Amino acid sequence: MVEGAGTLFVVSTPIGNLGDLSARAVETLRTVDAILAEDTRHTRTLLHHFDIHTPLEAHHEHNEAATTPSLVGRLQLGARLALVSDAGTPLLSDPGARLVAAVAAAGIPVVPIPGASALLAALVGAALPADRFTFFGFAPRKGPERRAMIGDIAALRHTAVLYEAPSRVGDTLGDLAAAGAGDRPAAVARELTKQFEEFRRGTVRELAEFYAATAPRGEVVIVVQGGEEPPLDEDALRARALALRAEGLSARDVVRVLMEDAGAPRNLAYRLAHD
Repeated sequence: MVEGAGTLFVVSTPIGNLGDLSARAVETLRTVDAILAEDTRHTRTLLHHFDIHTPLEAHHEHNEAATTPSLVGRLQLGARLALVSDAGTPLLSDPGARLVAAVAAAGIPVVPIPGASALLAALVGAALPADRFTFFGFAPRKGPERRAMIGDIAALRHTAVLYEAPSRVGDTLGDLAAAGAGDRPAAVARELTKQFEEFRRGTVRELAEFYAATAPRGEVVIVVQGGEEPPLDEDALRARALALRAEGLSARDVVRVLMEDAGAPRNLAYRLAHD
């Protein structure tokens, strides 16, 4: 770490309910030299509620490249700065990644102040497997990038989480159904932590039909359960093992290849390698 350097605090702010701002976050925002905000008008409302009078500076996707070098310079001289987004945890589909990377590369401490996150709130409330998941951010509106994301989610074997604009929820769920994910359990979470918070659960196809007729209101998170692993073809694995042995691989190497390349369980790979 750079001697005498300051600290960049990455502070999570409420996604709706102001009671979700932690005491640690309030203290941090009160004591830093400046708060870097995605939208100063939005953040000023939050600060007013908690009687915080720290100076605000704009830091968003349109000025991030230009302001990052000077911010790093201030931090090197000992400044203590807080980075916030309009709601939730910065960097998750919000600006700030460029600054955090530059600060870390300069050897300056980056300290997360955890708190609200629409991603995690939706995941734990969806009643779907949460032990492993992939976050896709906002779905592209159209083109090859959108098709690629839809294909990636349809092929996924674990839970997917994505953000979507209310007007496109039905279309996105419909595209996922068309890509082969129609029978998978899913949940649409909206207005998380707010007065009209709602989780609607069903299959991807059922939810697509519902939201095609009734577009939701408010902020939306879609959670989709992963597909089932395809059954292993033991005859094909046996043929692969025989071919590998014919190439001169040891039984130990055959076990490794069957496990790493074909996803075979260790016991099955061991048996086939020694048949």
